[in-house]
Amino acid sequence: MNIKLTVPGMACSACANNITNAVKSIDANAIVDADPQTKLVNVETQLTESAIKEALIAAGYPPA
Repeated sequence: MNIKLTVPGMACSACANNITNAVKSIDANAIVDADPQTKLVNVETQLTESAIKEALIAAGYPPA
């Protein structure tokens, strides 16, 4: 499943790394593309969108 989210709090590459790590902590096989310039996060995963959102919220990056 491909999930596209907007994360307004992602300001830099360190934020993108934190978001990537948050997703990979719940799905090690996920493919994550986080772009601080556009604030977009694309996740290729077998998990549900709500599970991905919960991981981002827990990491301090709630999606819009």
